[in-house]
Amino acid sequence: MMFDMKGLRRAATALALLAGVTGTMAQAAPTPSVPPAVSAALRCAPGGPCAAKFPVKVVIVTMFEVGQDTGDAPGEFQFWRERRKLDVRIPFPQSHHDLYYNPQSQILGMVTGMGSIRSATATLALGLDQRFDLSHAYWLVAGIAGVDPHQATIGSAVWAHYLVDGDLAHEIDAREIPADWKSGYFALHSNGPGDKRPQQADEGEMFALNPKLADWAYGLTKDIKLADSAELASARAPYAGMAPAQSPPKVMTGDNLAAMTFWHGAKMTDWAHDWVDFWTAGKGVFVTSAMEETGTFQSIDYLARIGRADRNRVMVLRGASNFTMPPPGEAPAEYLLKENQNYSGMRASLEALYTVGSKVVDTLLADWPRYAKAPPQ
Repeated sequence: MMFDMKGLRRAATALALLAGVTGTMAQAAPTPSVPPAVSAALRCAPGGPCAAKFPVKVVIVTMFEVGQDTGDAPGEFQFWRERRKLDVRIPFPQSHHDLYYNPQSQILGMVTGMGSIRSATATLALGLDQRFDLSHAYWLVAGIAGVDPHQATIGSAVWAHYLVDGDLAHEIDAREIPADWKSGYFALHSNGPGDKRPQQADEGEMFALNPKLADWAYGLTKDIKLADSAELASARAPYAGMAPAQSPPKVMTGDNLAAMTFWHGAKMTDWAHDWVDFWTAGKGVFVTSAMEETGTFQSIDYLARIGRADRNRVMVLRGASNFTMPPPGEAPAEYLLKENQNYSGMRASLEALYTVGSKVVDTLLADWPRYAKAPPQ
């Protein structure tokens, strides 16, 4: 599900006003003291040869920020930047946003930009940059998402096993499809939406994450109690008959569909389930809708082929900021436009991402000699 940046800015402004934040630009923090090796790496030109390296244990992959990186209403990056003291700015002109680093924890934070094109190019640019040693790094994708109200509720945090791309397809306008077609959107190389013959996902249609790592991350965090509020309860109350939507937020598992179109509605949610089911051969269940994961993972997969990254160290955590369809009795178009002004679960989902993701990060760092050698199981 693509997120409208103007809508995100409006949502962030509203959240800032509610929280009593002035919205003034944060003052730039002084450059912290850094170890000599990090100073040497900072002197290297972006993308150029560099004998010194930034050692990286964890890469926090976020997709957007709203306003400033610190001091105002948050986007996906701000909590990580502030709370993890990612204070060393690393110029990164070959991508969307500069990088930020903590020399003590060796956590690197990035903002790829929205959409699979930007996420893929940013990730590849980082992996090929000679200033960074990513050979043992874990990658935590942490971003907001739409969520199917039949599966989960806003404010929840969802670990993925499968990443499915929603863009590689054939399409016929819905007003021109044959009467017996369920949709005008169907897989490349197939003979229409009724063709269920298995296909190889060899063009980036689907990626399977390391299942043992995903299960470990979920097992470590599944009992974390996520924040609930009157605002969340009010937003989920209209979803009558959908028990998952009306339940409090929780940590759970569910698979991610990445598409460059901000789609919405019951029929599109049905399509998402069919699409994930098709490409995972029935093993995956659609829960979250976002934009970037398949692009990010494709680049990491390429980098792994030349020893610059480890595809088995990638985790995807999505926080549910909004529902993928309206409640009963509301029109999809009206609900989409209204929700786009201020995502009802945005702040809660950002807090959930940080709380749940931090548990995993802290556990990896606490036993780094062990986890540097091999991913947890």
